[in-house]
Amino acid sequence: MRVTKLTIAALAVVAGLSLTACQNEDVAADPKPATSAPTANGDAGKEQGKEQGQEGGTVAGTGNNEDGRTATCRTDELDVTATDATIDGDTDGTVAVTFTNGGGRDCALSGYAGVDLKTSAGSLSAERTGEESPSVVLKDGEKVSFAVVYPVNDSGGSGVRVTGLVVTPPDETKSVTLDWPGADSLPVTDGSGTPVKVGPIGSAGQGG
Repeated sequence: MRVTKLTIAALAVVAGLSLTACQNEDVAADPKPATSAPTANGDAGKEQGKEQGQEGGTVAGTGNNEDGRTATCRTDELDVTATDATIDGDTDGTVAVTFTNGGGRDCALSGYAGVDLKTSAGSLSAERTGEESPSVVLKDGEKVSFAVVYPVNDSGGSGVRVTGLVVTPPDETKSVTLDWPGADSLPVTDGSGTPVKVGPIGSAGQGG
């Protein structure tokens, strides 16, 4: 009986060793990729963060809105100047008003600016010419101009004296008041309408 018990115990030990060896062989043949899932998630997170960083840089760098369009130029970002642009021989006088982007970002202008002349007879609003108004994107430091056309006073009389020019950029409510660089006076009208016309953005040429 004692020999039989020892034999059974020995067989049990051998069987246990064989089972352990088989399990080790299975693990060696088919190791589990325990770190693959976290690595993939980590790479995805890095890529997502990289893309978000690029998008944030684009918006900040170009002045784009959330919908991808370039933000409108604000009055405080623009340097506004006015110069006499009348060509000899023209029957009308012309003043070129220039917007220079100094906001440190790209911005867009389109349509018509608001223009009012300050005169000895009160404020005189310019009327739009009705020309097509393109959209212009200005990089920092770039500029664009539009024309203000007015009748020349050749009546021999004193006419209506012009004392200043008030300009409001498109889609803005804040205005800038400038010295009037054109002729000193306008002819007296019958009051049936304004003789002053304003062209769209770009109507007096564009420079960089």
